Amino acid sequence: MNNKNDEIKVKFWGVRGSYPVANKDFLEYGGNTACVEVNAAGHTIILDGGTGIIELGDKIFKEHILSADNVFERTPINVTMILSHIHQDHIQGLNFFKPMSVITTRLALFGYSGFESDLNETLSELIYGKSFPINLYDVTADYSMNDITESDIVILNKNNPEPVMKRITSINDVTPKGEEVIISCMKSNSHPNFGVMCFKIAYKNKSVVYATDTECYYGGSKKIELFAKDADLLIHDAQYTTEDYLSVVSPKQGYGHSTFDMAAETANSANVKRLACFHFEPSYNDDKLKKIETELNIKNKNYFLAKEGMEICI
Repeated sequence: MNNKNDEIKVKFWGVRGSYPVANKDFLEYGGNTACVEVNAAGHTIILDGGTGIIELGDKIFKEHILSADNVFERTPINVTMILSHIHQDHIQGLNFFKPMSVITTRLALFGYSGFESDLNETLSELIYGKSFPINLYDVTADYSMNDITESDIVILNKNNPEPVMKRITSINDVTPKGEEVIISCMKSNSHPNFGVMCFKIAYKNKSVVYATDTECYYGGSKKIELFAKDADLLIHDAQYTTEDYLSVVSPKQGYGHSTFDMAAETANSANVKRLACFHFEPSYNDDKLKKIETELNIKNKNYFLAKEGMEICI
């Protein structure tokens, strides 16, 4: 996905929550779990590593192979990956991300584990070693794993392929200068057990906010509203309908996920230009999601449901 001029380009590779779905009734919106690609100023940024990252990795790998015959003459793969948290549906595709097997790949991963062990140790225990045929230290790519907090930003610069993480010391730090891309974060404590990080990607005077696995409750989340204020695109968790969330038989309150109404309320309060509802309940088929989207469009024509393969230019 090539970037032109001052655009931020967003592509959805996985939009489901909880677990992937393979069924003919789920083809329009898609069945892969969370993964979003963002391209700004020529930098490839991947948000979360659910099963959607597998197809994205295949695309990146193919482009790399076709760039030259000789391994070391091929265009290097430079990727910045952001993990909102380490629950299974956000990391289950990482093992099968083909660029991890390319010796010239540079992968800088930033994320939040929430555990006493750091991100590198946590991922190594969760998805490698005992649960996979290879260990993390057997990975061929040149990778780094970095724990990130609300006090940190990641800076991507046109003249430096290596992202830089630094502590925020001034409000000016979170404002991009020139060709900088700034990634900032905000912790939401509503998702069990250790919370989740929401991320903002800013380039020039544009911004995309990624707020998955957060439960806003009714009345909205003031913290997210301030973080996402005036964003060009808000990608917001919308796992449940209000009916399912408030169900007498099986209520979903406290599960750490929002409803479509909550996402719309947050988008309205934050004055965002567009809202992409995301992280759908895996039992919601295309017919159900179409009805939900129709009702959402009545509230605001710029509010919609994300679909696998959907691309947005900002």
